[in-house]
Amino acid sequence: MAVLLFRLNGVPDDEAADVRRLLVDNGIEWHETSAGLLGISIAGIWLSDASRYHQARQLIDDYEAKRAEDLRAEYDERRARGEAQTLLGLVGAHPVRVALSVLGVLVVLYLSTIPFLGFGG
Repeated sequence: MAVLLFRLNGVPDDEAADVRRLLVDNGIEWHETSAGLLGISIAGIWLSDASRYHQARQLIDDYEAKRAEDLRAEYDERRARGEAQTLLGLVGAHPVRVALSVLGVLVVLYLSTIPFLGFGG
């Protein structure tokens, strides 16, 4: 019976490609499912042989730890050079998008609380 090894929903393409390559390089048989037309199904990498789950999981865990370490080092390097994205920089680069996002949040918050605020009057 197939067992889900790695969910692909929200995973960057380069990370998914690295996981696929890692499994192939280690001779682990797998198949992939997509999220489907509406995007509500499980997009993932499934193992055909459940007995190799722990080996595959260990490989992926090691890969993800190394990836996180590399990304953190890259971020620290950008921050040291002053190139890291900040909230102020985001507002300066995309003021209209930020303003519309804040307005959208406020509208949803207002519409969510107005029924409760009206009961007291």
